[in-house]
Amino acid sequence: MPAPSGAAEPARTTPAVVLIGPPAAGKSRLGRRLSRLLDLPLIDTDRLVVEAHGPIPQIFAEHGEPVFRAWERKAVAAALEQRAVVSLGGGAVLDPATQQQLAGLPVVLLTLSAEAAAARLDGSSRPLAGGVEAWTALVAARTPLYERLATASWDTSRRPLDRIAQEIADWATARDADPAAARTTTRITDRSSDPAVEPREDSP
Repeated sequence: MPAPSGAAEPARTTPAVVLIGPPAAGKSRLGRRLSRLLDLPLIDTDRLVVEAHGPIPQIFAEHGEPVFRAWERKAVAAALEQRAVVSLGGGAVLDPATQQQLAGLPVVLLTLSAEAAAARLDGSSRPLAGGVEAWTALVAARTPLYERLATASWDTSRRPLDRIAQEIADWATARDADPAAARTTTRITDRSSDPAVEPREDSP
């Protein structure tokens, strides 16, 4: 039966945090920490694709990037309708439908320096990594889009991930508590010289 005229629409279920950023920025590892801190499930869209279709390098080799992106988009669309911490693959934001779906969500951009990326990509099997030179070109191309979509940004080059995760959790909790904050954009970028933590995850 349709809702009575003037009745409020049901509240949209949305993620507590959506992590975006280039390969090797630490999205998967930070996602696990945030999941524990916020007591919410972690949805890693790359993992969903892998569970359904096999390893990402194999998908690229056997089916090509367009097929991977189509499967990725399906996983992203479902994840962004869940109350969870959501970690998106590095190129997921290239899809226009994903860009539209991210509007108004608490999107955290994770960044890192080329030097940190070089250490993290050493021996990587990421299909679009191709060494630090290719990574630098890829990031340069995607950065304007990342920054346009992001609500807040943290640099992961040298700071302990536990500390960054706590800061993001505090930010997300405060944002949830203040509806006005959901309508503003916050830039929280820290390139501290704290000891480095070198995650070796995240996707193309």
